[in-house]
Amino acid sequence: MATPTVRKLQLGNELRRMREVAGVTPGEAAKVLDSAPGKISRLELGQSGATMGDLMLLLDLYGADAEQRQRLIDLSRDNRRRGRWSGHRAVIPEWFRAFVDLERDAEDIRMVETEVVPGLFQTEAYMRAVFSTGTAAVLLDGPVDVEAAIKTRLERQELLDRPDPATVSCVLSESCVRRMVGGTAVMAEQLGWLAELGARRRVRLQLLPFDGEVVDGTIAHRFTLLRIPAARPAQPFTFAYCEDLDDARYIDDDAVVRVYDAAWGSIQAAALGPADTQSRLRELAQHLT
Repeated sequence: MATPTVRKLQLGNELRRMREVAGVTPGEAAKVLDSAPGKISRLELGQSGATMGDLMLLLDLYGADAEQRQRLIDLSRDNRRRGRWSGHRAVIPEWFRAFVDLERDAEDIRMVETEVVPGLFQTEAYMRAVFSTGTAAVLLDGPVDVEAAIKTRLERQELLDRPDPATVSCVLSESCVRRMVGGTAVMAEQLGWLAELGARRRVRLQLLPFDGEVVDGTIAHRFTLLRIPAARPAQPFTFAYCEDLDDARYIDDDAVVRVYDAAWGSIQAAALGPADTQSRLRELAQHLT
């Protein structure tokens, strides 16, 4: 079952689509709810949930049929479930929690990483080295519970082993595999694991080598594109995720997402192919042993 975050986004996406099909403006919808247009915007962006009363008014306004009503009512009920950010998961910063939900329910994940192996691909020893740094303490707002942080990251990686996993594509700058994290033994294990992951059917791993041609300035930026299934058989929607030291941006504006999609295409085209990447990773791992 989809996470509450993703169901809220699916509900908002459906409400926006139904409003547009019905030819209703945000202002007209807000008038029916006796609220400001901003409330409609927040609902449609998945930034807030809908009460059952508001939802029924909107469904009446949009002329929803019985099937549409039931689907959206179910989504709304699931959105009111309590979150799952307790216990060891409490270590995850609030600004990162939406990403964990999006990642879990995505059907396609595309990443560009410039300095560090992405969390989905890290070995436990590599994680331990990362979470033991002073920077990790700053990011997690205080002393790091290393074991809890590792447990949450290992849980995220479970999506790679599902019976029908998402398609995960990643372009790694060579800096990611040259940057020494935890010593030579840790890095050798990490590089070997990357080569193994790259051989999986639903994982496409490519290395952007130092001696490769620079296509444009986008290679200096790390970002993730996540394609989320719609609540019904329809065009899925895509988010771009960009992370800073203490916050993150979740971008769903179609025009901006297209910019990131174009950047992904350019970077992927400049990188080594998956087979050559696996060979290079194995060579680098051997040099460390």
